[in-house]
Amino acid sequence: MSDLRSKYDMGTRVRVTQQAPHGSGVWKTVVEGEVVRFGQRKTGSWYAHSKDDKLWLDRLELRKDDGEIAVCNLDQYSVVERL
Repeated sequence: MSDLRSKYDMGTRVRVTQQAPHGSGVWKTVVEGEVVRFGQRKTGSWYAHSKDDKLWLDRLELRKDDGEIAVCNLDQYSVVERL
């Protein structure tokens, strides 16, 4: 993740495309904005057997053009493009 952290410094403008299987197709969402924060954050999942007994996810927080903050949980299907 240290490689990603340097790639998405605060203030970098990015586009995040995420996909999830849905029925016979794929549900796709796209978010664009400026990086506010990037790092691993723990979830509320109590069943995970890792650090602090929580599930840790890569999270990218973006400030969209309208000022809204979007939090993207990144997974193997996420594509982050630098704009």
